[in-house]
Amino acid sequence: MLLAQSCRRETTTALEVAVPAPQALLSDAVQELKAWFFSHGRASFKRLKHAHARIVRLRLEQDCYLLNLLLKSLFESGNFRHARLLFDRIPSPNIYLWNTAVRGLVSADQWEEALRLYSLMRREGMCPNNFTFPFVLKACARILELQLGQKVHAHLCKCGLERDVFVKTSLLCLYAKCGHLNHAQALFDEMPEPSVISWTAIITGYMEEGKLEEALGLFKRMLQVGLEPDSFTLVRVLCICSQLGDSQAGERIHRYIQEKAMHCNVFVATSLVDMYAKCGDMERARQVFEQMPERDVVTWSTMVAGYSSNGFPRVAVEMFFRMQEEKVEPDCFTMVGLLSACAKLGALQLGHSASGLLDRRLFLCNPVLGTALIDMYAKCGDVGTAWAVFRAMESRDLISWNAMISGLAMNGLTKVSFSLFAQLEKSGLRPDGNTFIGLLCSCTHAGMVEEGRRYFHSMASIYSLVPKVEHYGCMVDLLGRSGLLGDARRLIQQMPVEANAVVWGALLSSCRIHRDARMAEDALKRLIELEPRNSGNYVLLSNLYASSGRWREAATLRRTMQQKGIEKVPGCSWVEFAGTVHEFRAGDRSHPLQEEIYAKLEELGKEMKAMGYMPTTEVVMFDVEEEEKEAALGHHSEKLAIAFGLISAAPGDAIRVVKNLRVCADCHAAIKLISKISAREIVVRDNNRFHCFRDGSCSCRDFW
Repeated sequence: MLLAQSCRRETTTALEVAVPAPQALLSDAVQELKAWFFSHGRASFKRLKHAHARIVRLRLEQDCYLLNLLLKSLFESGNFRHARLLFDRIPSPNIYLWNTAVRGLVSADQWEEALRLYSLMRREGMCPNNFTFPFVLKACARILELQLGQKVHAHLCKCGLERDVFVKTSLLCLYAKCGHLNHAQALFDEMPEPSVISWTAIITGYMEEGKLEEALGLFKRMLQVGLEPDSFTLVRVLCICSQLGDSQAGERIHRYIQEKAMHCNVFVATSLVDMYAKCGDMERARQVFEQMPERDVVTWSTMVAGYSSNGFPRVAVEMFFRMQEEKVEPDCFTMVGLLSACAKLGALQLGHSASGLLDRRLFLCNPVLGTALIDMYAKCGDVGTAWAVFRAMESRDLISWNAMISGLAMNGLTKVSFSLFAQLEKSGLRPDGNTFIGLLCSCTHAGMVEEGRRYFHSMASIYSLVPKVEHYGCMVDLLGRSGLLGDARRLIQQMPVEANAVVWGALLSSCRIHRDARMAEDALKRLIELEPRNSGNYVLLSNLYASSGRWREAATLRRTMQQKGIEKVPGCSWVEFAGTVHEFRAGDRSHPLQEEIYAKLEELGKEMKAMGYMPTTEVVMFDVEEEEKEAALGHHSEKLAIAFGLISAAPGDAIRVVKNLRVCADCHAAIKLISKISAREIVVRDNNRFHCFRDGSCSCRDFW
């Protein structure tokens, strides 16, 4: 036999001259082989070849039961090609062997091959049964082969299996997966007593169609009829809560999970962590995480990504270090969350060294990983390395192109970003809304009003893209920064959608640049209406009142904040040194090197005053003495971070600082002089701009 050639080294006698064993010995050998298959489970390929050789040597090739055990073991060990060869050499396979082969191919993700085997099964005259059809329908669903699935549907009806709950559930999954949710619902409604699997299938169908509220309603109905969901159902429903941002429904499901003692299931608990993280409740996510008796790499990755996306990048980094201490190997998803945190912190060294924990080829062949690395380098100001990663990537999707275009834009390389957009079009990819956000930001940096207008109008006229509120925000920013405040205000009035905080914030920034106090006051009042809990808007309006000497109105605004329980978000800056991120707050004296830091600030203050520096005290929102205002300005968080960088980094090294709020006018002027005094490049990224200081000058670029 051809199949036995690989096994002949293990046999001592040629198969052609094998002597049949006595019946008693043969029966014992069969029982021994059966016991071996049951006890070894996923045996190695070599051991399975030994077992196959023994079957051949004992001339048991017609024993379908033994062959079925061998076939199943080959599929479970991952050798589906060898299993298919074995199946093809069986002269008259029974229905159990056909089902094992179809199931094995489906489990090995060989969808087309499984369907070809089903077609061969029909041509051979073998009638499929209720174990065959679920796997055939699953293969059809996975490759969205609706037409063939409908033929299978007709065939199973002829076989009288249309009432079988497992077959019907597989049909339901097929129609839902292929977008025919009405057919899926009709099949579900025909079931007299749908199983938990059937309920999970229809809930998943609604979920994948984006009908999340309906899916959640089905889950409530499932509980009302007295069925207890399994872990798969709960994972799906928690995912729905995550997408809806419905933490209240998530909390109710959490209580149900605790009542049923399912919180120890690592998949369910991880889904709970993910749900709370995506709803912005990291405190509850951390509670669930700490109570888990077992955590896998997915759970750790969820926590790292959750802290990063919810504005706690430093905690995300700490969580990653804790993960390493517990000897959990990071995967691609962990790395994406960590690189995102490094991008937010400006932690270039940490991001670069952390990326070395995975094979470099993974970043080049995996678009998600490569894009995260590009984004990290670009947001840390190292656009050259970001470009090198982009060029070396083996596979680039549209998100990768968009990340590179935006990276070039935020680093001021306007012409290069335009050139890359032209390459994107030539590559055959169709740009989306995010592509144009990057292009419009490039136009803003370079003050290219006409080019920005051309790109904005081409979205609808050439690419059939409807501009969203973010694109209007970019245009308002472009027009406003170019001094066309009237045009920017008119564009807001003409918008087909209601202007949001992004749009009014863009207008406010332009008003501050061009000192239009009246329009700035109007923009701030709109922002306070849109974001009544955002302390930053109140502070900016108070600063506006303070700068024009309107102290009574500034005090009234502060009282309003106190009455509403709105606290000013403290200024916080981060600077990286030797792979460690150091955090500073305004007036902070908790750092181990605080004596040296404040001494350095005092030294810099004297040198700056000798160069003519005068503190911009009108940005201080309190009506206090001038000396107190100067002291408050001198200890802003970004100044402390820069002073630490100056005393820690090697001479000539660039200092990169990230701040959670806007850099004030005084700090901006002071850092210009510090860059000249220290002969250093200082890059400060606040919550919406890059400020690159070199030799007493500064280039500012929007950060989106």
